Amino acid sequence: MSDQPPVPDRKQLTPAARRALAEAEARRQAAAAHAEAAPKELQGPKGPEPTRYGDWERKGIASDF
Repeated sequence: MSDQPPVPDRKQLTPAARRALAEAEARRQAAAAHAEAAPKELQGPKGPEPTRYGDWERKGIASDF
């Protein structure tokens, strides 16, 4: 037998907390599925998507289109 003290029981989550955890897991799975479905871009810009904020950003300069 081990000489470690027993782990105390964790506090029960409220229904709202369980629902929030389930929603977060669903969002993670949807994001992972979307990332797998996106085609690989060839010869595109390196780093994060330059149009992620609605403006084209290149080297710290943003321009509207």
